[in-house]
Formats: sequence, C-alpha cells, structure tokens
Amino acid sequence: MQQIADHVGVSKFAVSKALSGKTGVSAETREKIIQSATQLGYFAQKKAKSPSRSARDAAPDRKDTIVVLIPNVRYQNRESHYWGKILDGIAAGAEENRLGMVIVTEQSSDSLSKLINPEGLIGLIGVGMISNQLLLEVRNWGVPFVLVDHEDPLIPSDTLFMNNYECTRRIVNYLAGMGHTRFQFVGNVRFSRSFYDRWMGFRAMLEDLALEHRQNQELLEIEGYNRSELTEQLQVIVERMQERHELPTSFVCANDSVAICLMTVLSRLGLDIPAAVSVTGFDNIDDALMSRPPLSTVNVDKEAMGYRSVEMLMWRVRHPDGPKERLLLSGDFILRESTGVPALP
Repeated sequence: MQQIADHVGVSKFAVSKALSGKTGVSAETREKIIQSATQLGYFAQKKAKSPSRSARDAAPDRKDTIVVLIPNVRYQNRESHYWGKILDGIAAGAEENRLGMVIVTEQSSDSLSKLINPEGLIGLIGVGMISNQLLLEVRNWGVPFVLVDHEDPLIPSDTLFMNNYECTRRIVNYLAGMGHTRFQFVGNVRFSRSFYDRWMGFRAMLEDLALEHRQNQELLEIEGYNRSELTEQLQVIVERMQERHELPTSFVCANDSVAICLMTVLSRLGLDIPAAVSVTGFDNIDDALMSRPPLSTVNVDKEAMGYRSVEMLMWRVRHPDGPKERLLLSGDFILRESTGVPALP
C-alpha cells in the first residue's frame, strides 16, 4: 500500500480506504488509486477462495448460496423487461445447480457488508451497472464473482455480454444492402458497456462500407429514466434535424426502448416508418413486437445470459486460478415492419 500511496501521492490511509471500498476518499482519488493498484499488480495477487473441503464433501441435499447484486435504480430491477428475464435465467441456473439465491439491490458498500456474510457464499453475480466502490467491496471478500452486461477496466473479473459489436455491424450491413446511405446512431454511449460496443460496431461497419457519416452528437448524449423523458428529449433533437434537412434514411438505436421513443417522435412529425425512415432496436423486449410498426431488432436471449452466468460462476469456483474469461453470446436480427427500402432522394 505504501508503494501505491507513493505512486499516487496520497497517504497509505487513503489507499487502505479506497481499496477496501470504504467511503472517505473522493471518487477521483479512488479511481487514481485503483488505476495505480492495477498497474502495480495489486489485483493479480488476491485470488478467489476455493470451496472448503467441508463444502466439497457436503451432503448432496446441501444448498450453497449465491448473491445476485443488481443496483436499485428505476431502469434496472426485477420488473424490467430486460433485467428481469436475466434474473429469471439466473434463478433457473441456480435451481439446476441446487444453489440458493439472494437478490441484493443495496447500493451502499457499508450496508452491503452488514447484509452479507461472505463466509456463507459460494460466489456472486453482478447484473448491469455496478459502482466501482461496490466491486471493490466484493473483490475484497475473496469470493468468485461474474459480471453480466458490465465490466470494470480496473477490477478484473469474468464477464458475460451479448456480442453487441458484431450484431450491430450486421444491422448496418443489412440496411446498407437495402440501399440506405445516411445513418444515425441513437443512444447514450456512456450509459453502459453494451451501448458503447453497439456504437463501435455501428461505426466500424460504416467505415468498412466506405459510407460517409456525420453523427449528430446530441443523439449520443440523451438521458432519461423513463420513456417519457427520452421521448421529450428526442422530440427536440429530431425536430431540429428535420428543419435542417438532416434526417437520415435509417436510425440505428441502442436498444428497443430508445427505438420505440424515437418512433413515437417520428410519427408525431408525420414521418412514415419505414417509407420515410427506417428504425432498428436491440434486445427484443416484448414491447418491440407490440409497437407500431413492429420493431426490427436483435433478439437477446436474456434467460440464457442469466443461466450461462451461473455456469461461469461454477467454473470459476472449480478453477479459481484460471485466467479471467469474457463470454460473448450471439443474437439474431429479427426483421419486422420498421425497416424497408429507403425512399428515393
């Protein structure tokens, strides 16, 4: 810790608090400390605990326990069309492996330490965006953990994602094959790693196809906890684009909810979908099929993501010293009525 403190220029006490996941240091200082700890090999030294002999030799009817950590935020909970089904998949995997499952939505690491006894856990699965401070707390427990749809560049872990990059490349390639030449990506690329990977796949395919692209930066910065807020923001942006004659022939959206909000705005402005403009989503939530018109999207097998995360966790329990893994699941592009041949210029 003294070496890290010297490297960052802070006290050893500050390093101790930051690496234990406790409060008392600023977010900026904590990030510098973690960055330095990573560079100096700190995280390579602490390994996940192997299951004890008593656990391995336990009676067949004994159930171990896994914790499923999901931040308690409005767009990320068990009632969500997306996250809820991932939790259903985790529950199925836990049942098959005869594991007990506890869902924790607490965001405070101090409270988390009071809620959970690490000695009674076989491991932890984190679902969605989890703060750096909470991941530090979990990492310091010394139990195996897997992250679903999220990763922290400073805290190594096993991770599981959809192949967001390649799936979005496939969408753009298909639309270009239909004759689309003017594209816009819609979604806050800082919202999650998945959104960012979809944005990178979008850009990469446009470059491969040598299609000129001028992205509206505002469409990459939209924020909102619900569809009403997103629709309100998109209304202002799209109206301005229409006035400037800057509308694309196709909008590629970061997920289905964003796409549904966008189609609401386009309909209000009298723009026919897909005759005037095509729209695609991602995730294939139930509302995608019920939207008007039905939304072309990428099917994400959300239950499979949850189920596979349990398999990854159990593999890590059996191989605590193995290299960290990043598993990518493929998805299918589902064509519906929101995409079509672009109108003649």
